[in-house]
Amino acid sequence: MSPYAADRRSVPRSVAVGLPLVVLAALTATVPASAAPDGEARVVRGATLGDVPLAEFSNALLPGTVDDDRGVDLGGIGSDLYPAGRKGEFWTVTDRGPNGQIKVGGTKRRTFPVPGFDPAIVKIRVTGDSVRVLSAIPLTTSSGEPVTGLPNQAGRDEAPYSYDASTPLSYDPNGLDTEGIVRAADGTFWLVDEYGPSLVHVSARGKVLTRYVPEGLNLTGAGYPVVEALPSVLLHRKVNRGFEGLAQLPGGDLVMALQSPMSLPDATAGNVSRTTRLVRFSPARGAVTAEYAYRFDPVGVVDPGEDDTSELKISSVVAVGGDRLLVQERTDKAARLHLVRLTPAADILGGRWDDATTSPSLEQLDDPAAVGVPVLAKRLLVDLGTVPGVPGKIEGVARVSDDMIAVVNDNDFGMTDGAGAFDAHGRLVDSGVETKVLFVRLPHGI
Repeated sequence: MSPYAADRRSVPRSVAVGLPLVVLAALTATVPASAAPDGEARVVRGATLGDVPLAEFSNALLPGTVDDDRGVDLGGIGSDLYPAGRKGEFWTVTDRGPNGQIKVGGTKRRTFPVPGFDPAIVKIRVTGDSVRVLSAIPLTTSSGEPVTGLPNQAGRDEAPYSYDASTPLSYDPNGLDTEGIVRAADGTFWLVDEYGPSLVHVSARGKVLTRYVPEGLNLTGAGYPVVEALPSVLLHRKVNRGFEGLAQLPGGDLVMALQSPMSLPDATAGNVSRTTRLVRFSPARGAVTAEYAYRFDPVGVVDPGEDDTSELKISSVVAVGGDRLLVQERTDKAARLHLVRLTPAADILGGRWDDATTSPSLEQLDDPAAVGVPVLAKRLLVDLGTVPGVPGKIEGVARVSDDMIAVVNDNDFGMTDGAGAFDAHGRLVDSGVETKVLFVRLPHGI
């Protein structure tokens, strides 16, 4: 019996070594190290996750949750990467599961081809050129039911539809679009979610202990405790762009990063803004203790050739000692890592920029620093977009040593958008994009 089975008697709560074999085999083609001139960052090692049928993976955790995976394999574990203690081992977390968009009557509909999928914490090991699944922990409610990855609230979240966008699905107040992950000293996990946006405290066995959400969210019907402890201004997060990065500082505080600038006062302002926010949370106090303004580089600097500012995102933040962070700025094609120090002088919590009626809003300012906003100073550490061998859509970053980082991409479960994502039999037409973990050596260290 799995060591995580205590709460559910005979129902396994994790995938352990040998259960099932195809999950743990996950053998893959070699990702060769890329040569680079002296003094430049380079990939020194790479590995790929093999094909793991999603139904087999999910039903080994919570039997009966997935009746038809439509040919989708396990993926989406590249949402984040957190060292698991042993060399080459990491904690990762899936996002909400396979999803895409299909335009119907001129309007895009969000599709969930495997609506029973339950987000999971996945422990992996990089062995040679393969990524091996060591164990997995499903996320559950207080009563042990799966949380699912479906949207929470009508009118606030995108409406969910079947794989072909023809049939509406039900909203789920328990649903989580999990992204960042850290593991606390007591063995519990902290995750961030895009829907709320929210910070989620999870037991070592995957049970949601508390979900912290913005004041005024009014999320009802969840099967776990929901606490309104985050600033209400976060209610203006852009759709599908809530919290994505999460870091754990040496003292235990957590730092969450909004993926993109908020829609303040509206989506038009958010789409052209280059200012997003980091939020600091004290687990000991159960409260937000600081908030910081973070300024993206121009989109053409992050991703030469891209001219759409709304493509800028933060997908990972990593603590590197003291109050220092690595902050990843990216588009779907490129990524850059900056070093940032959090200082008391940069704290904007509770000020005018947390008032949604302030005009112009923080997001509308062309140059926040010019009008006295204490924008976080940053220094470029590495431009991953210029490192040969690094794939697109890097979402997870982990510090391995003073001169080495590990990165992982989000392959979106092999999903693409559009009506051609599935064939005439409702089976996935796989994109061919694989989940890859790469180790990148930095010439000048962190």
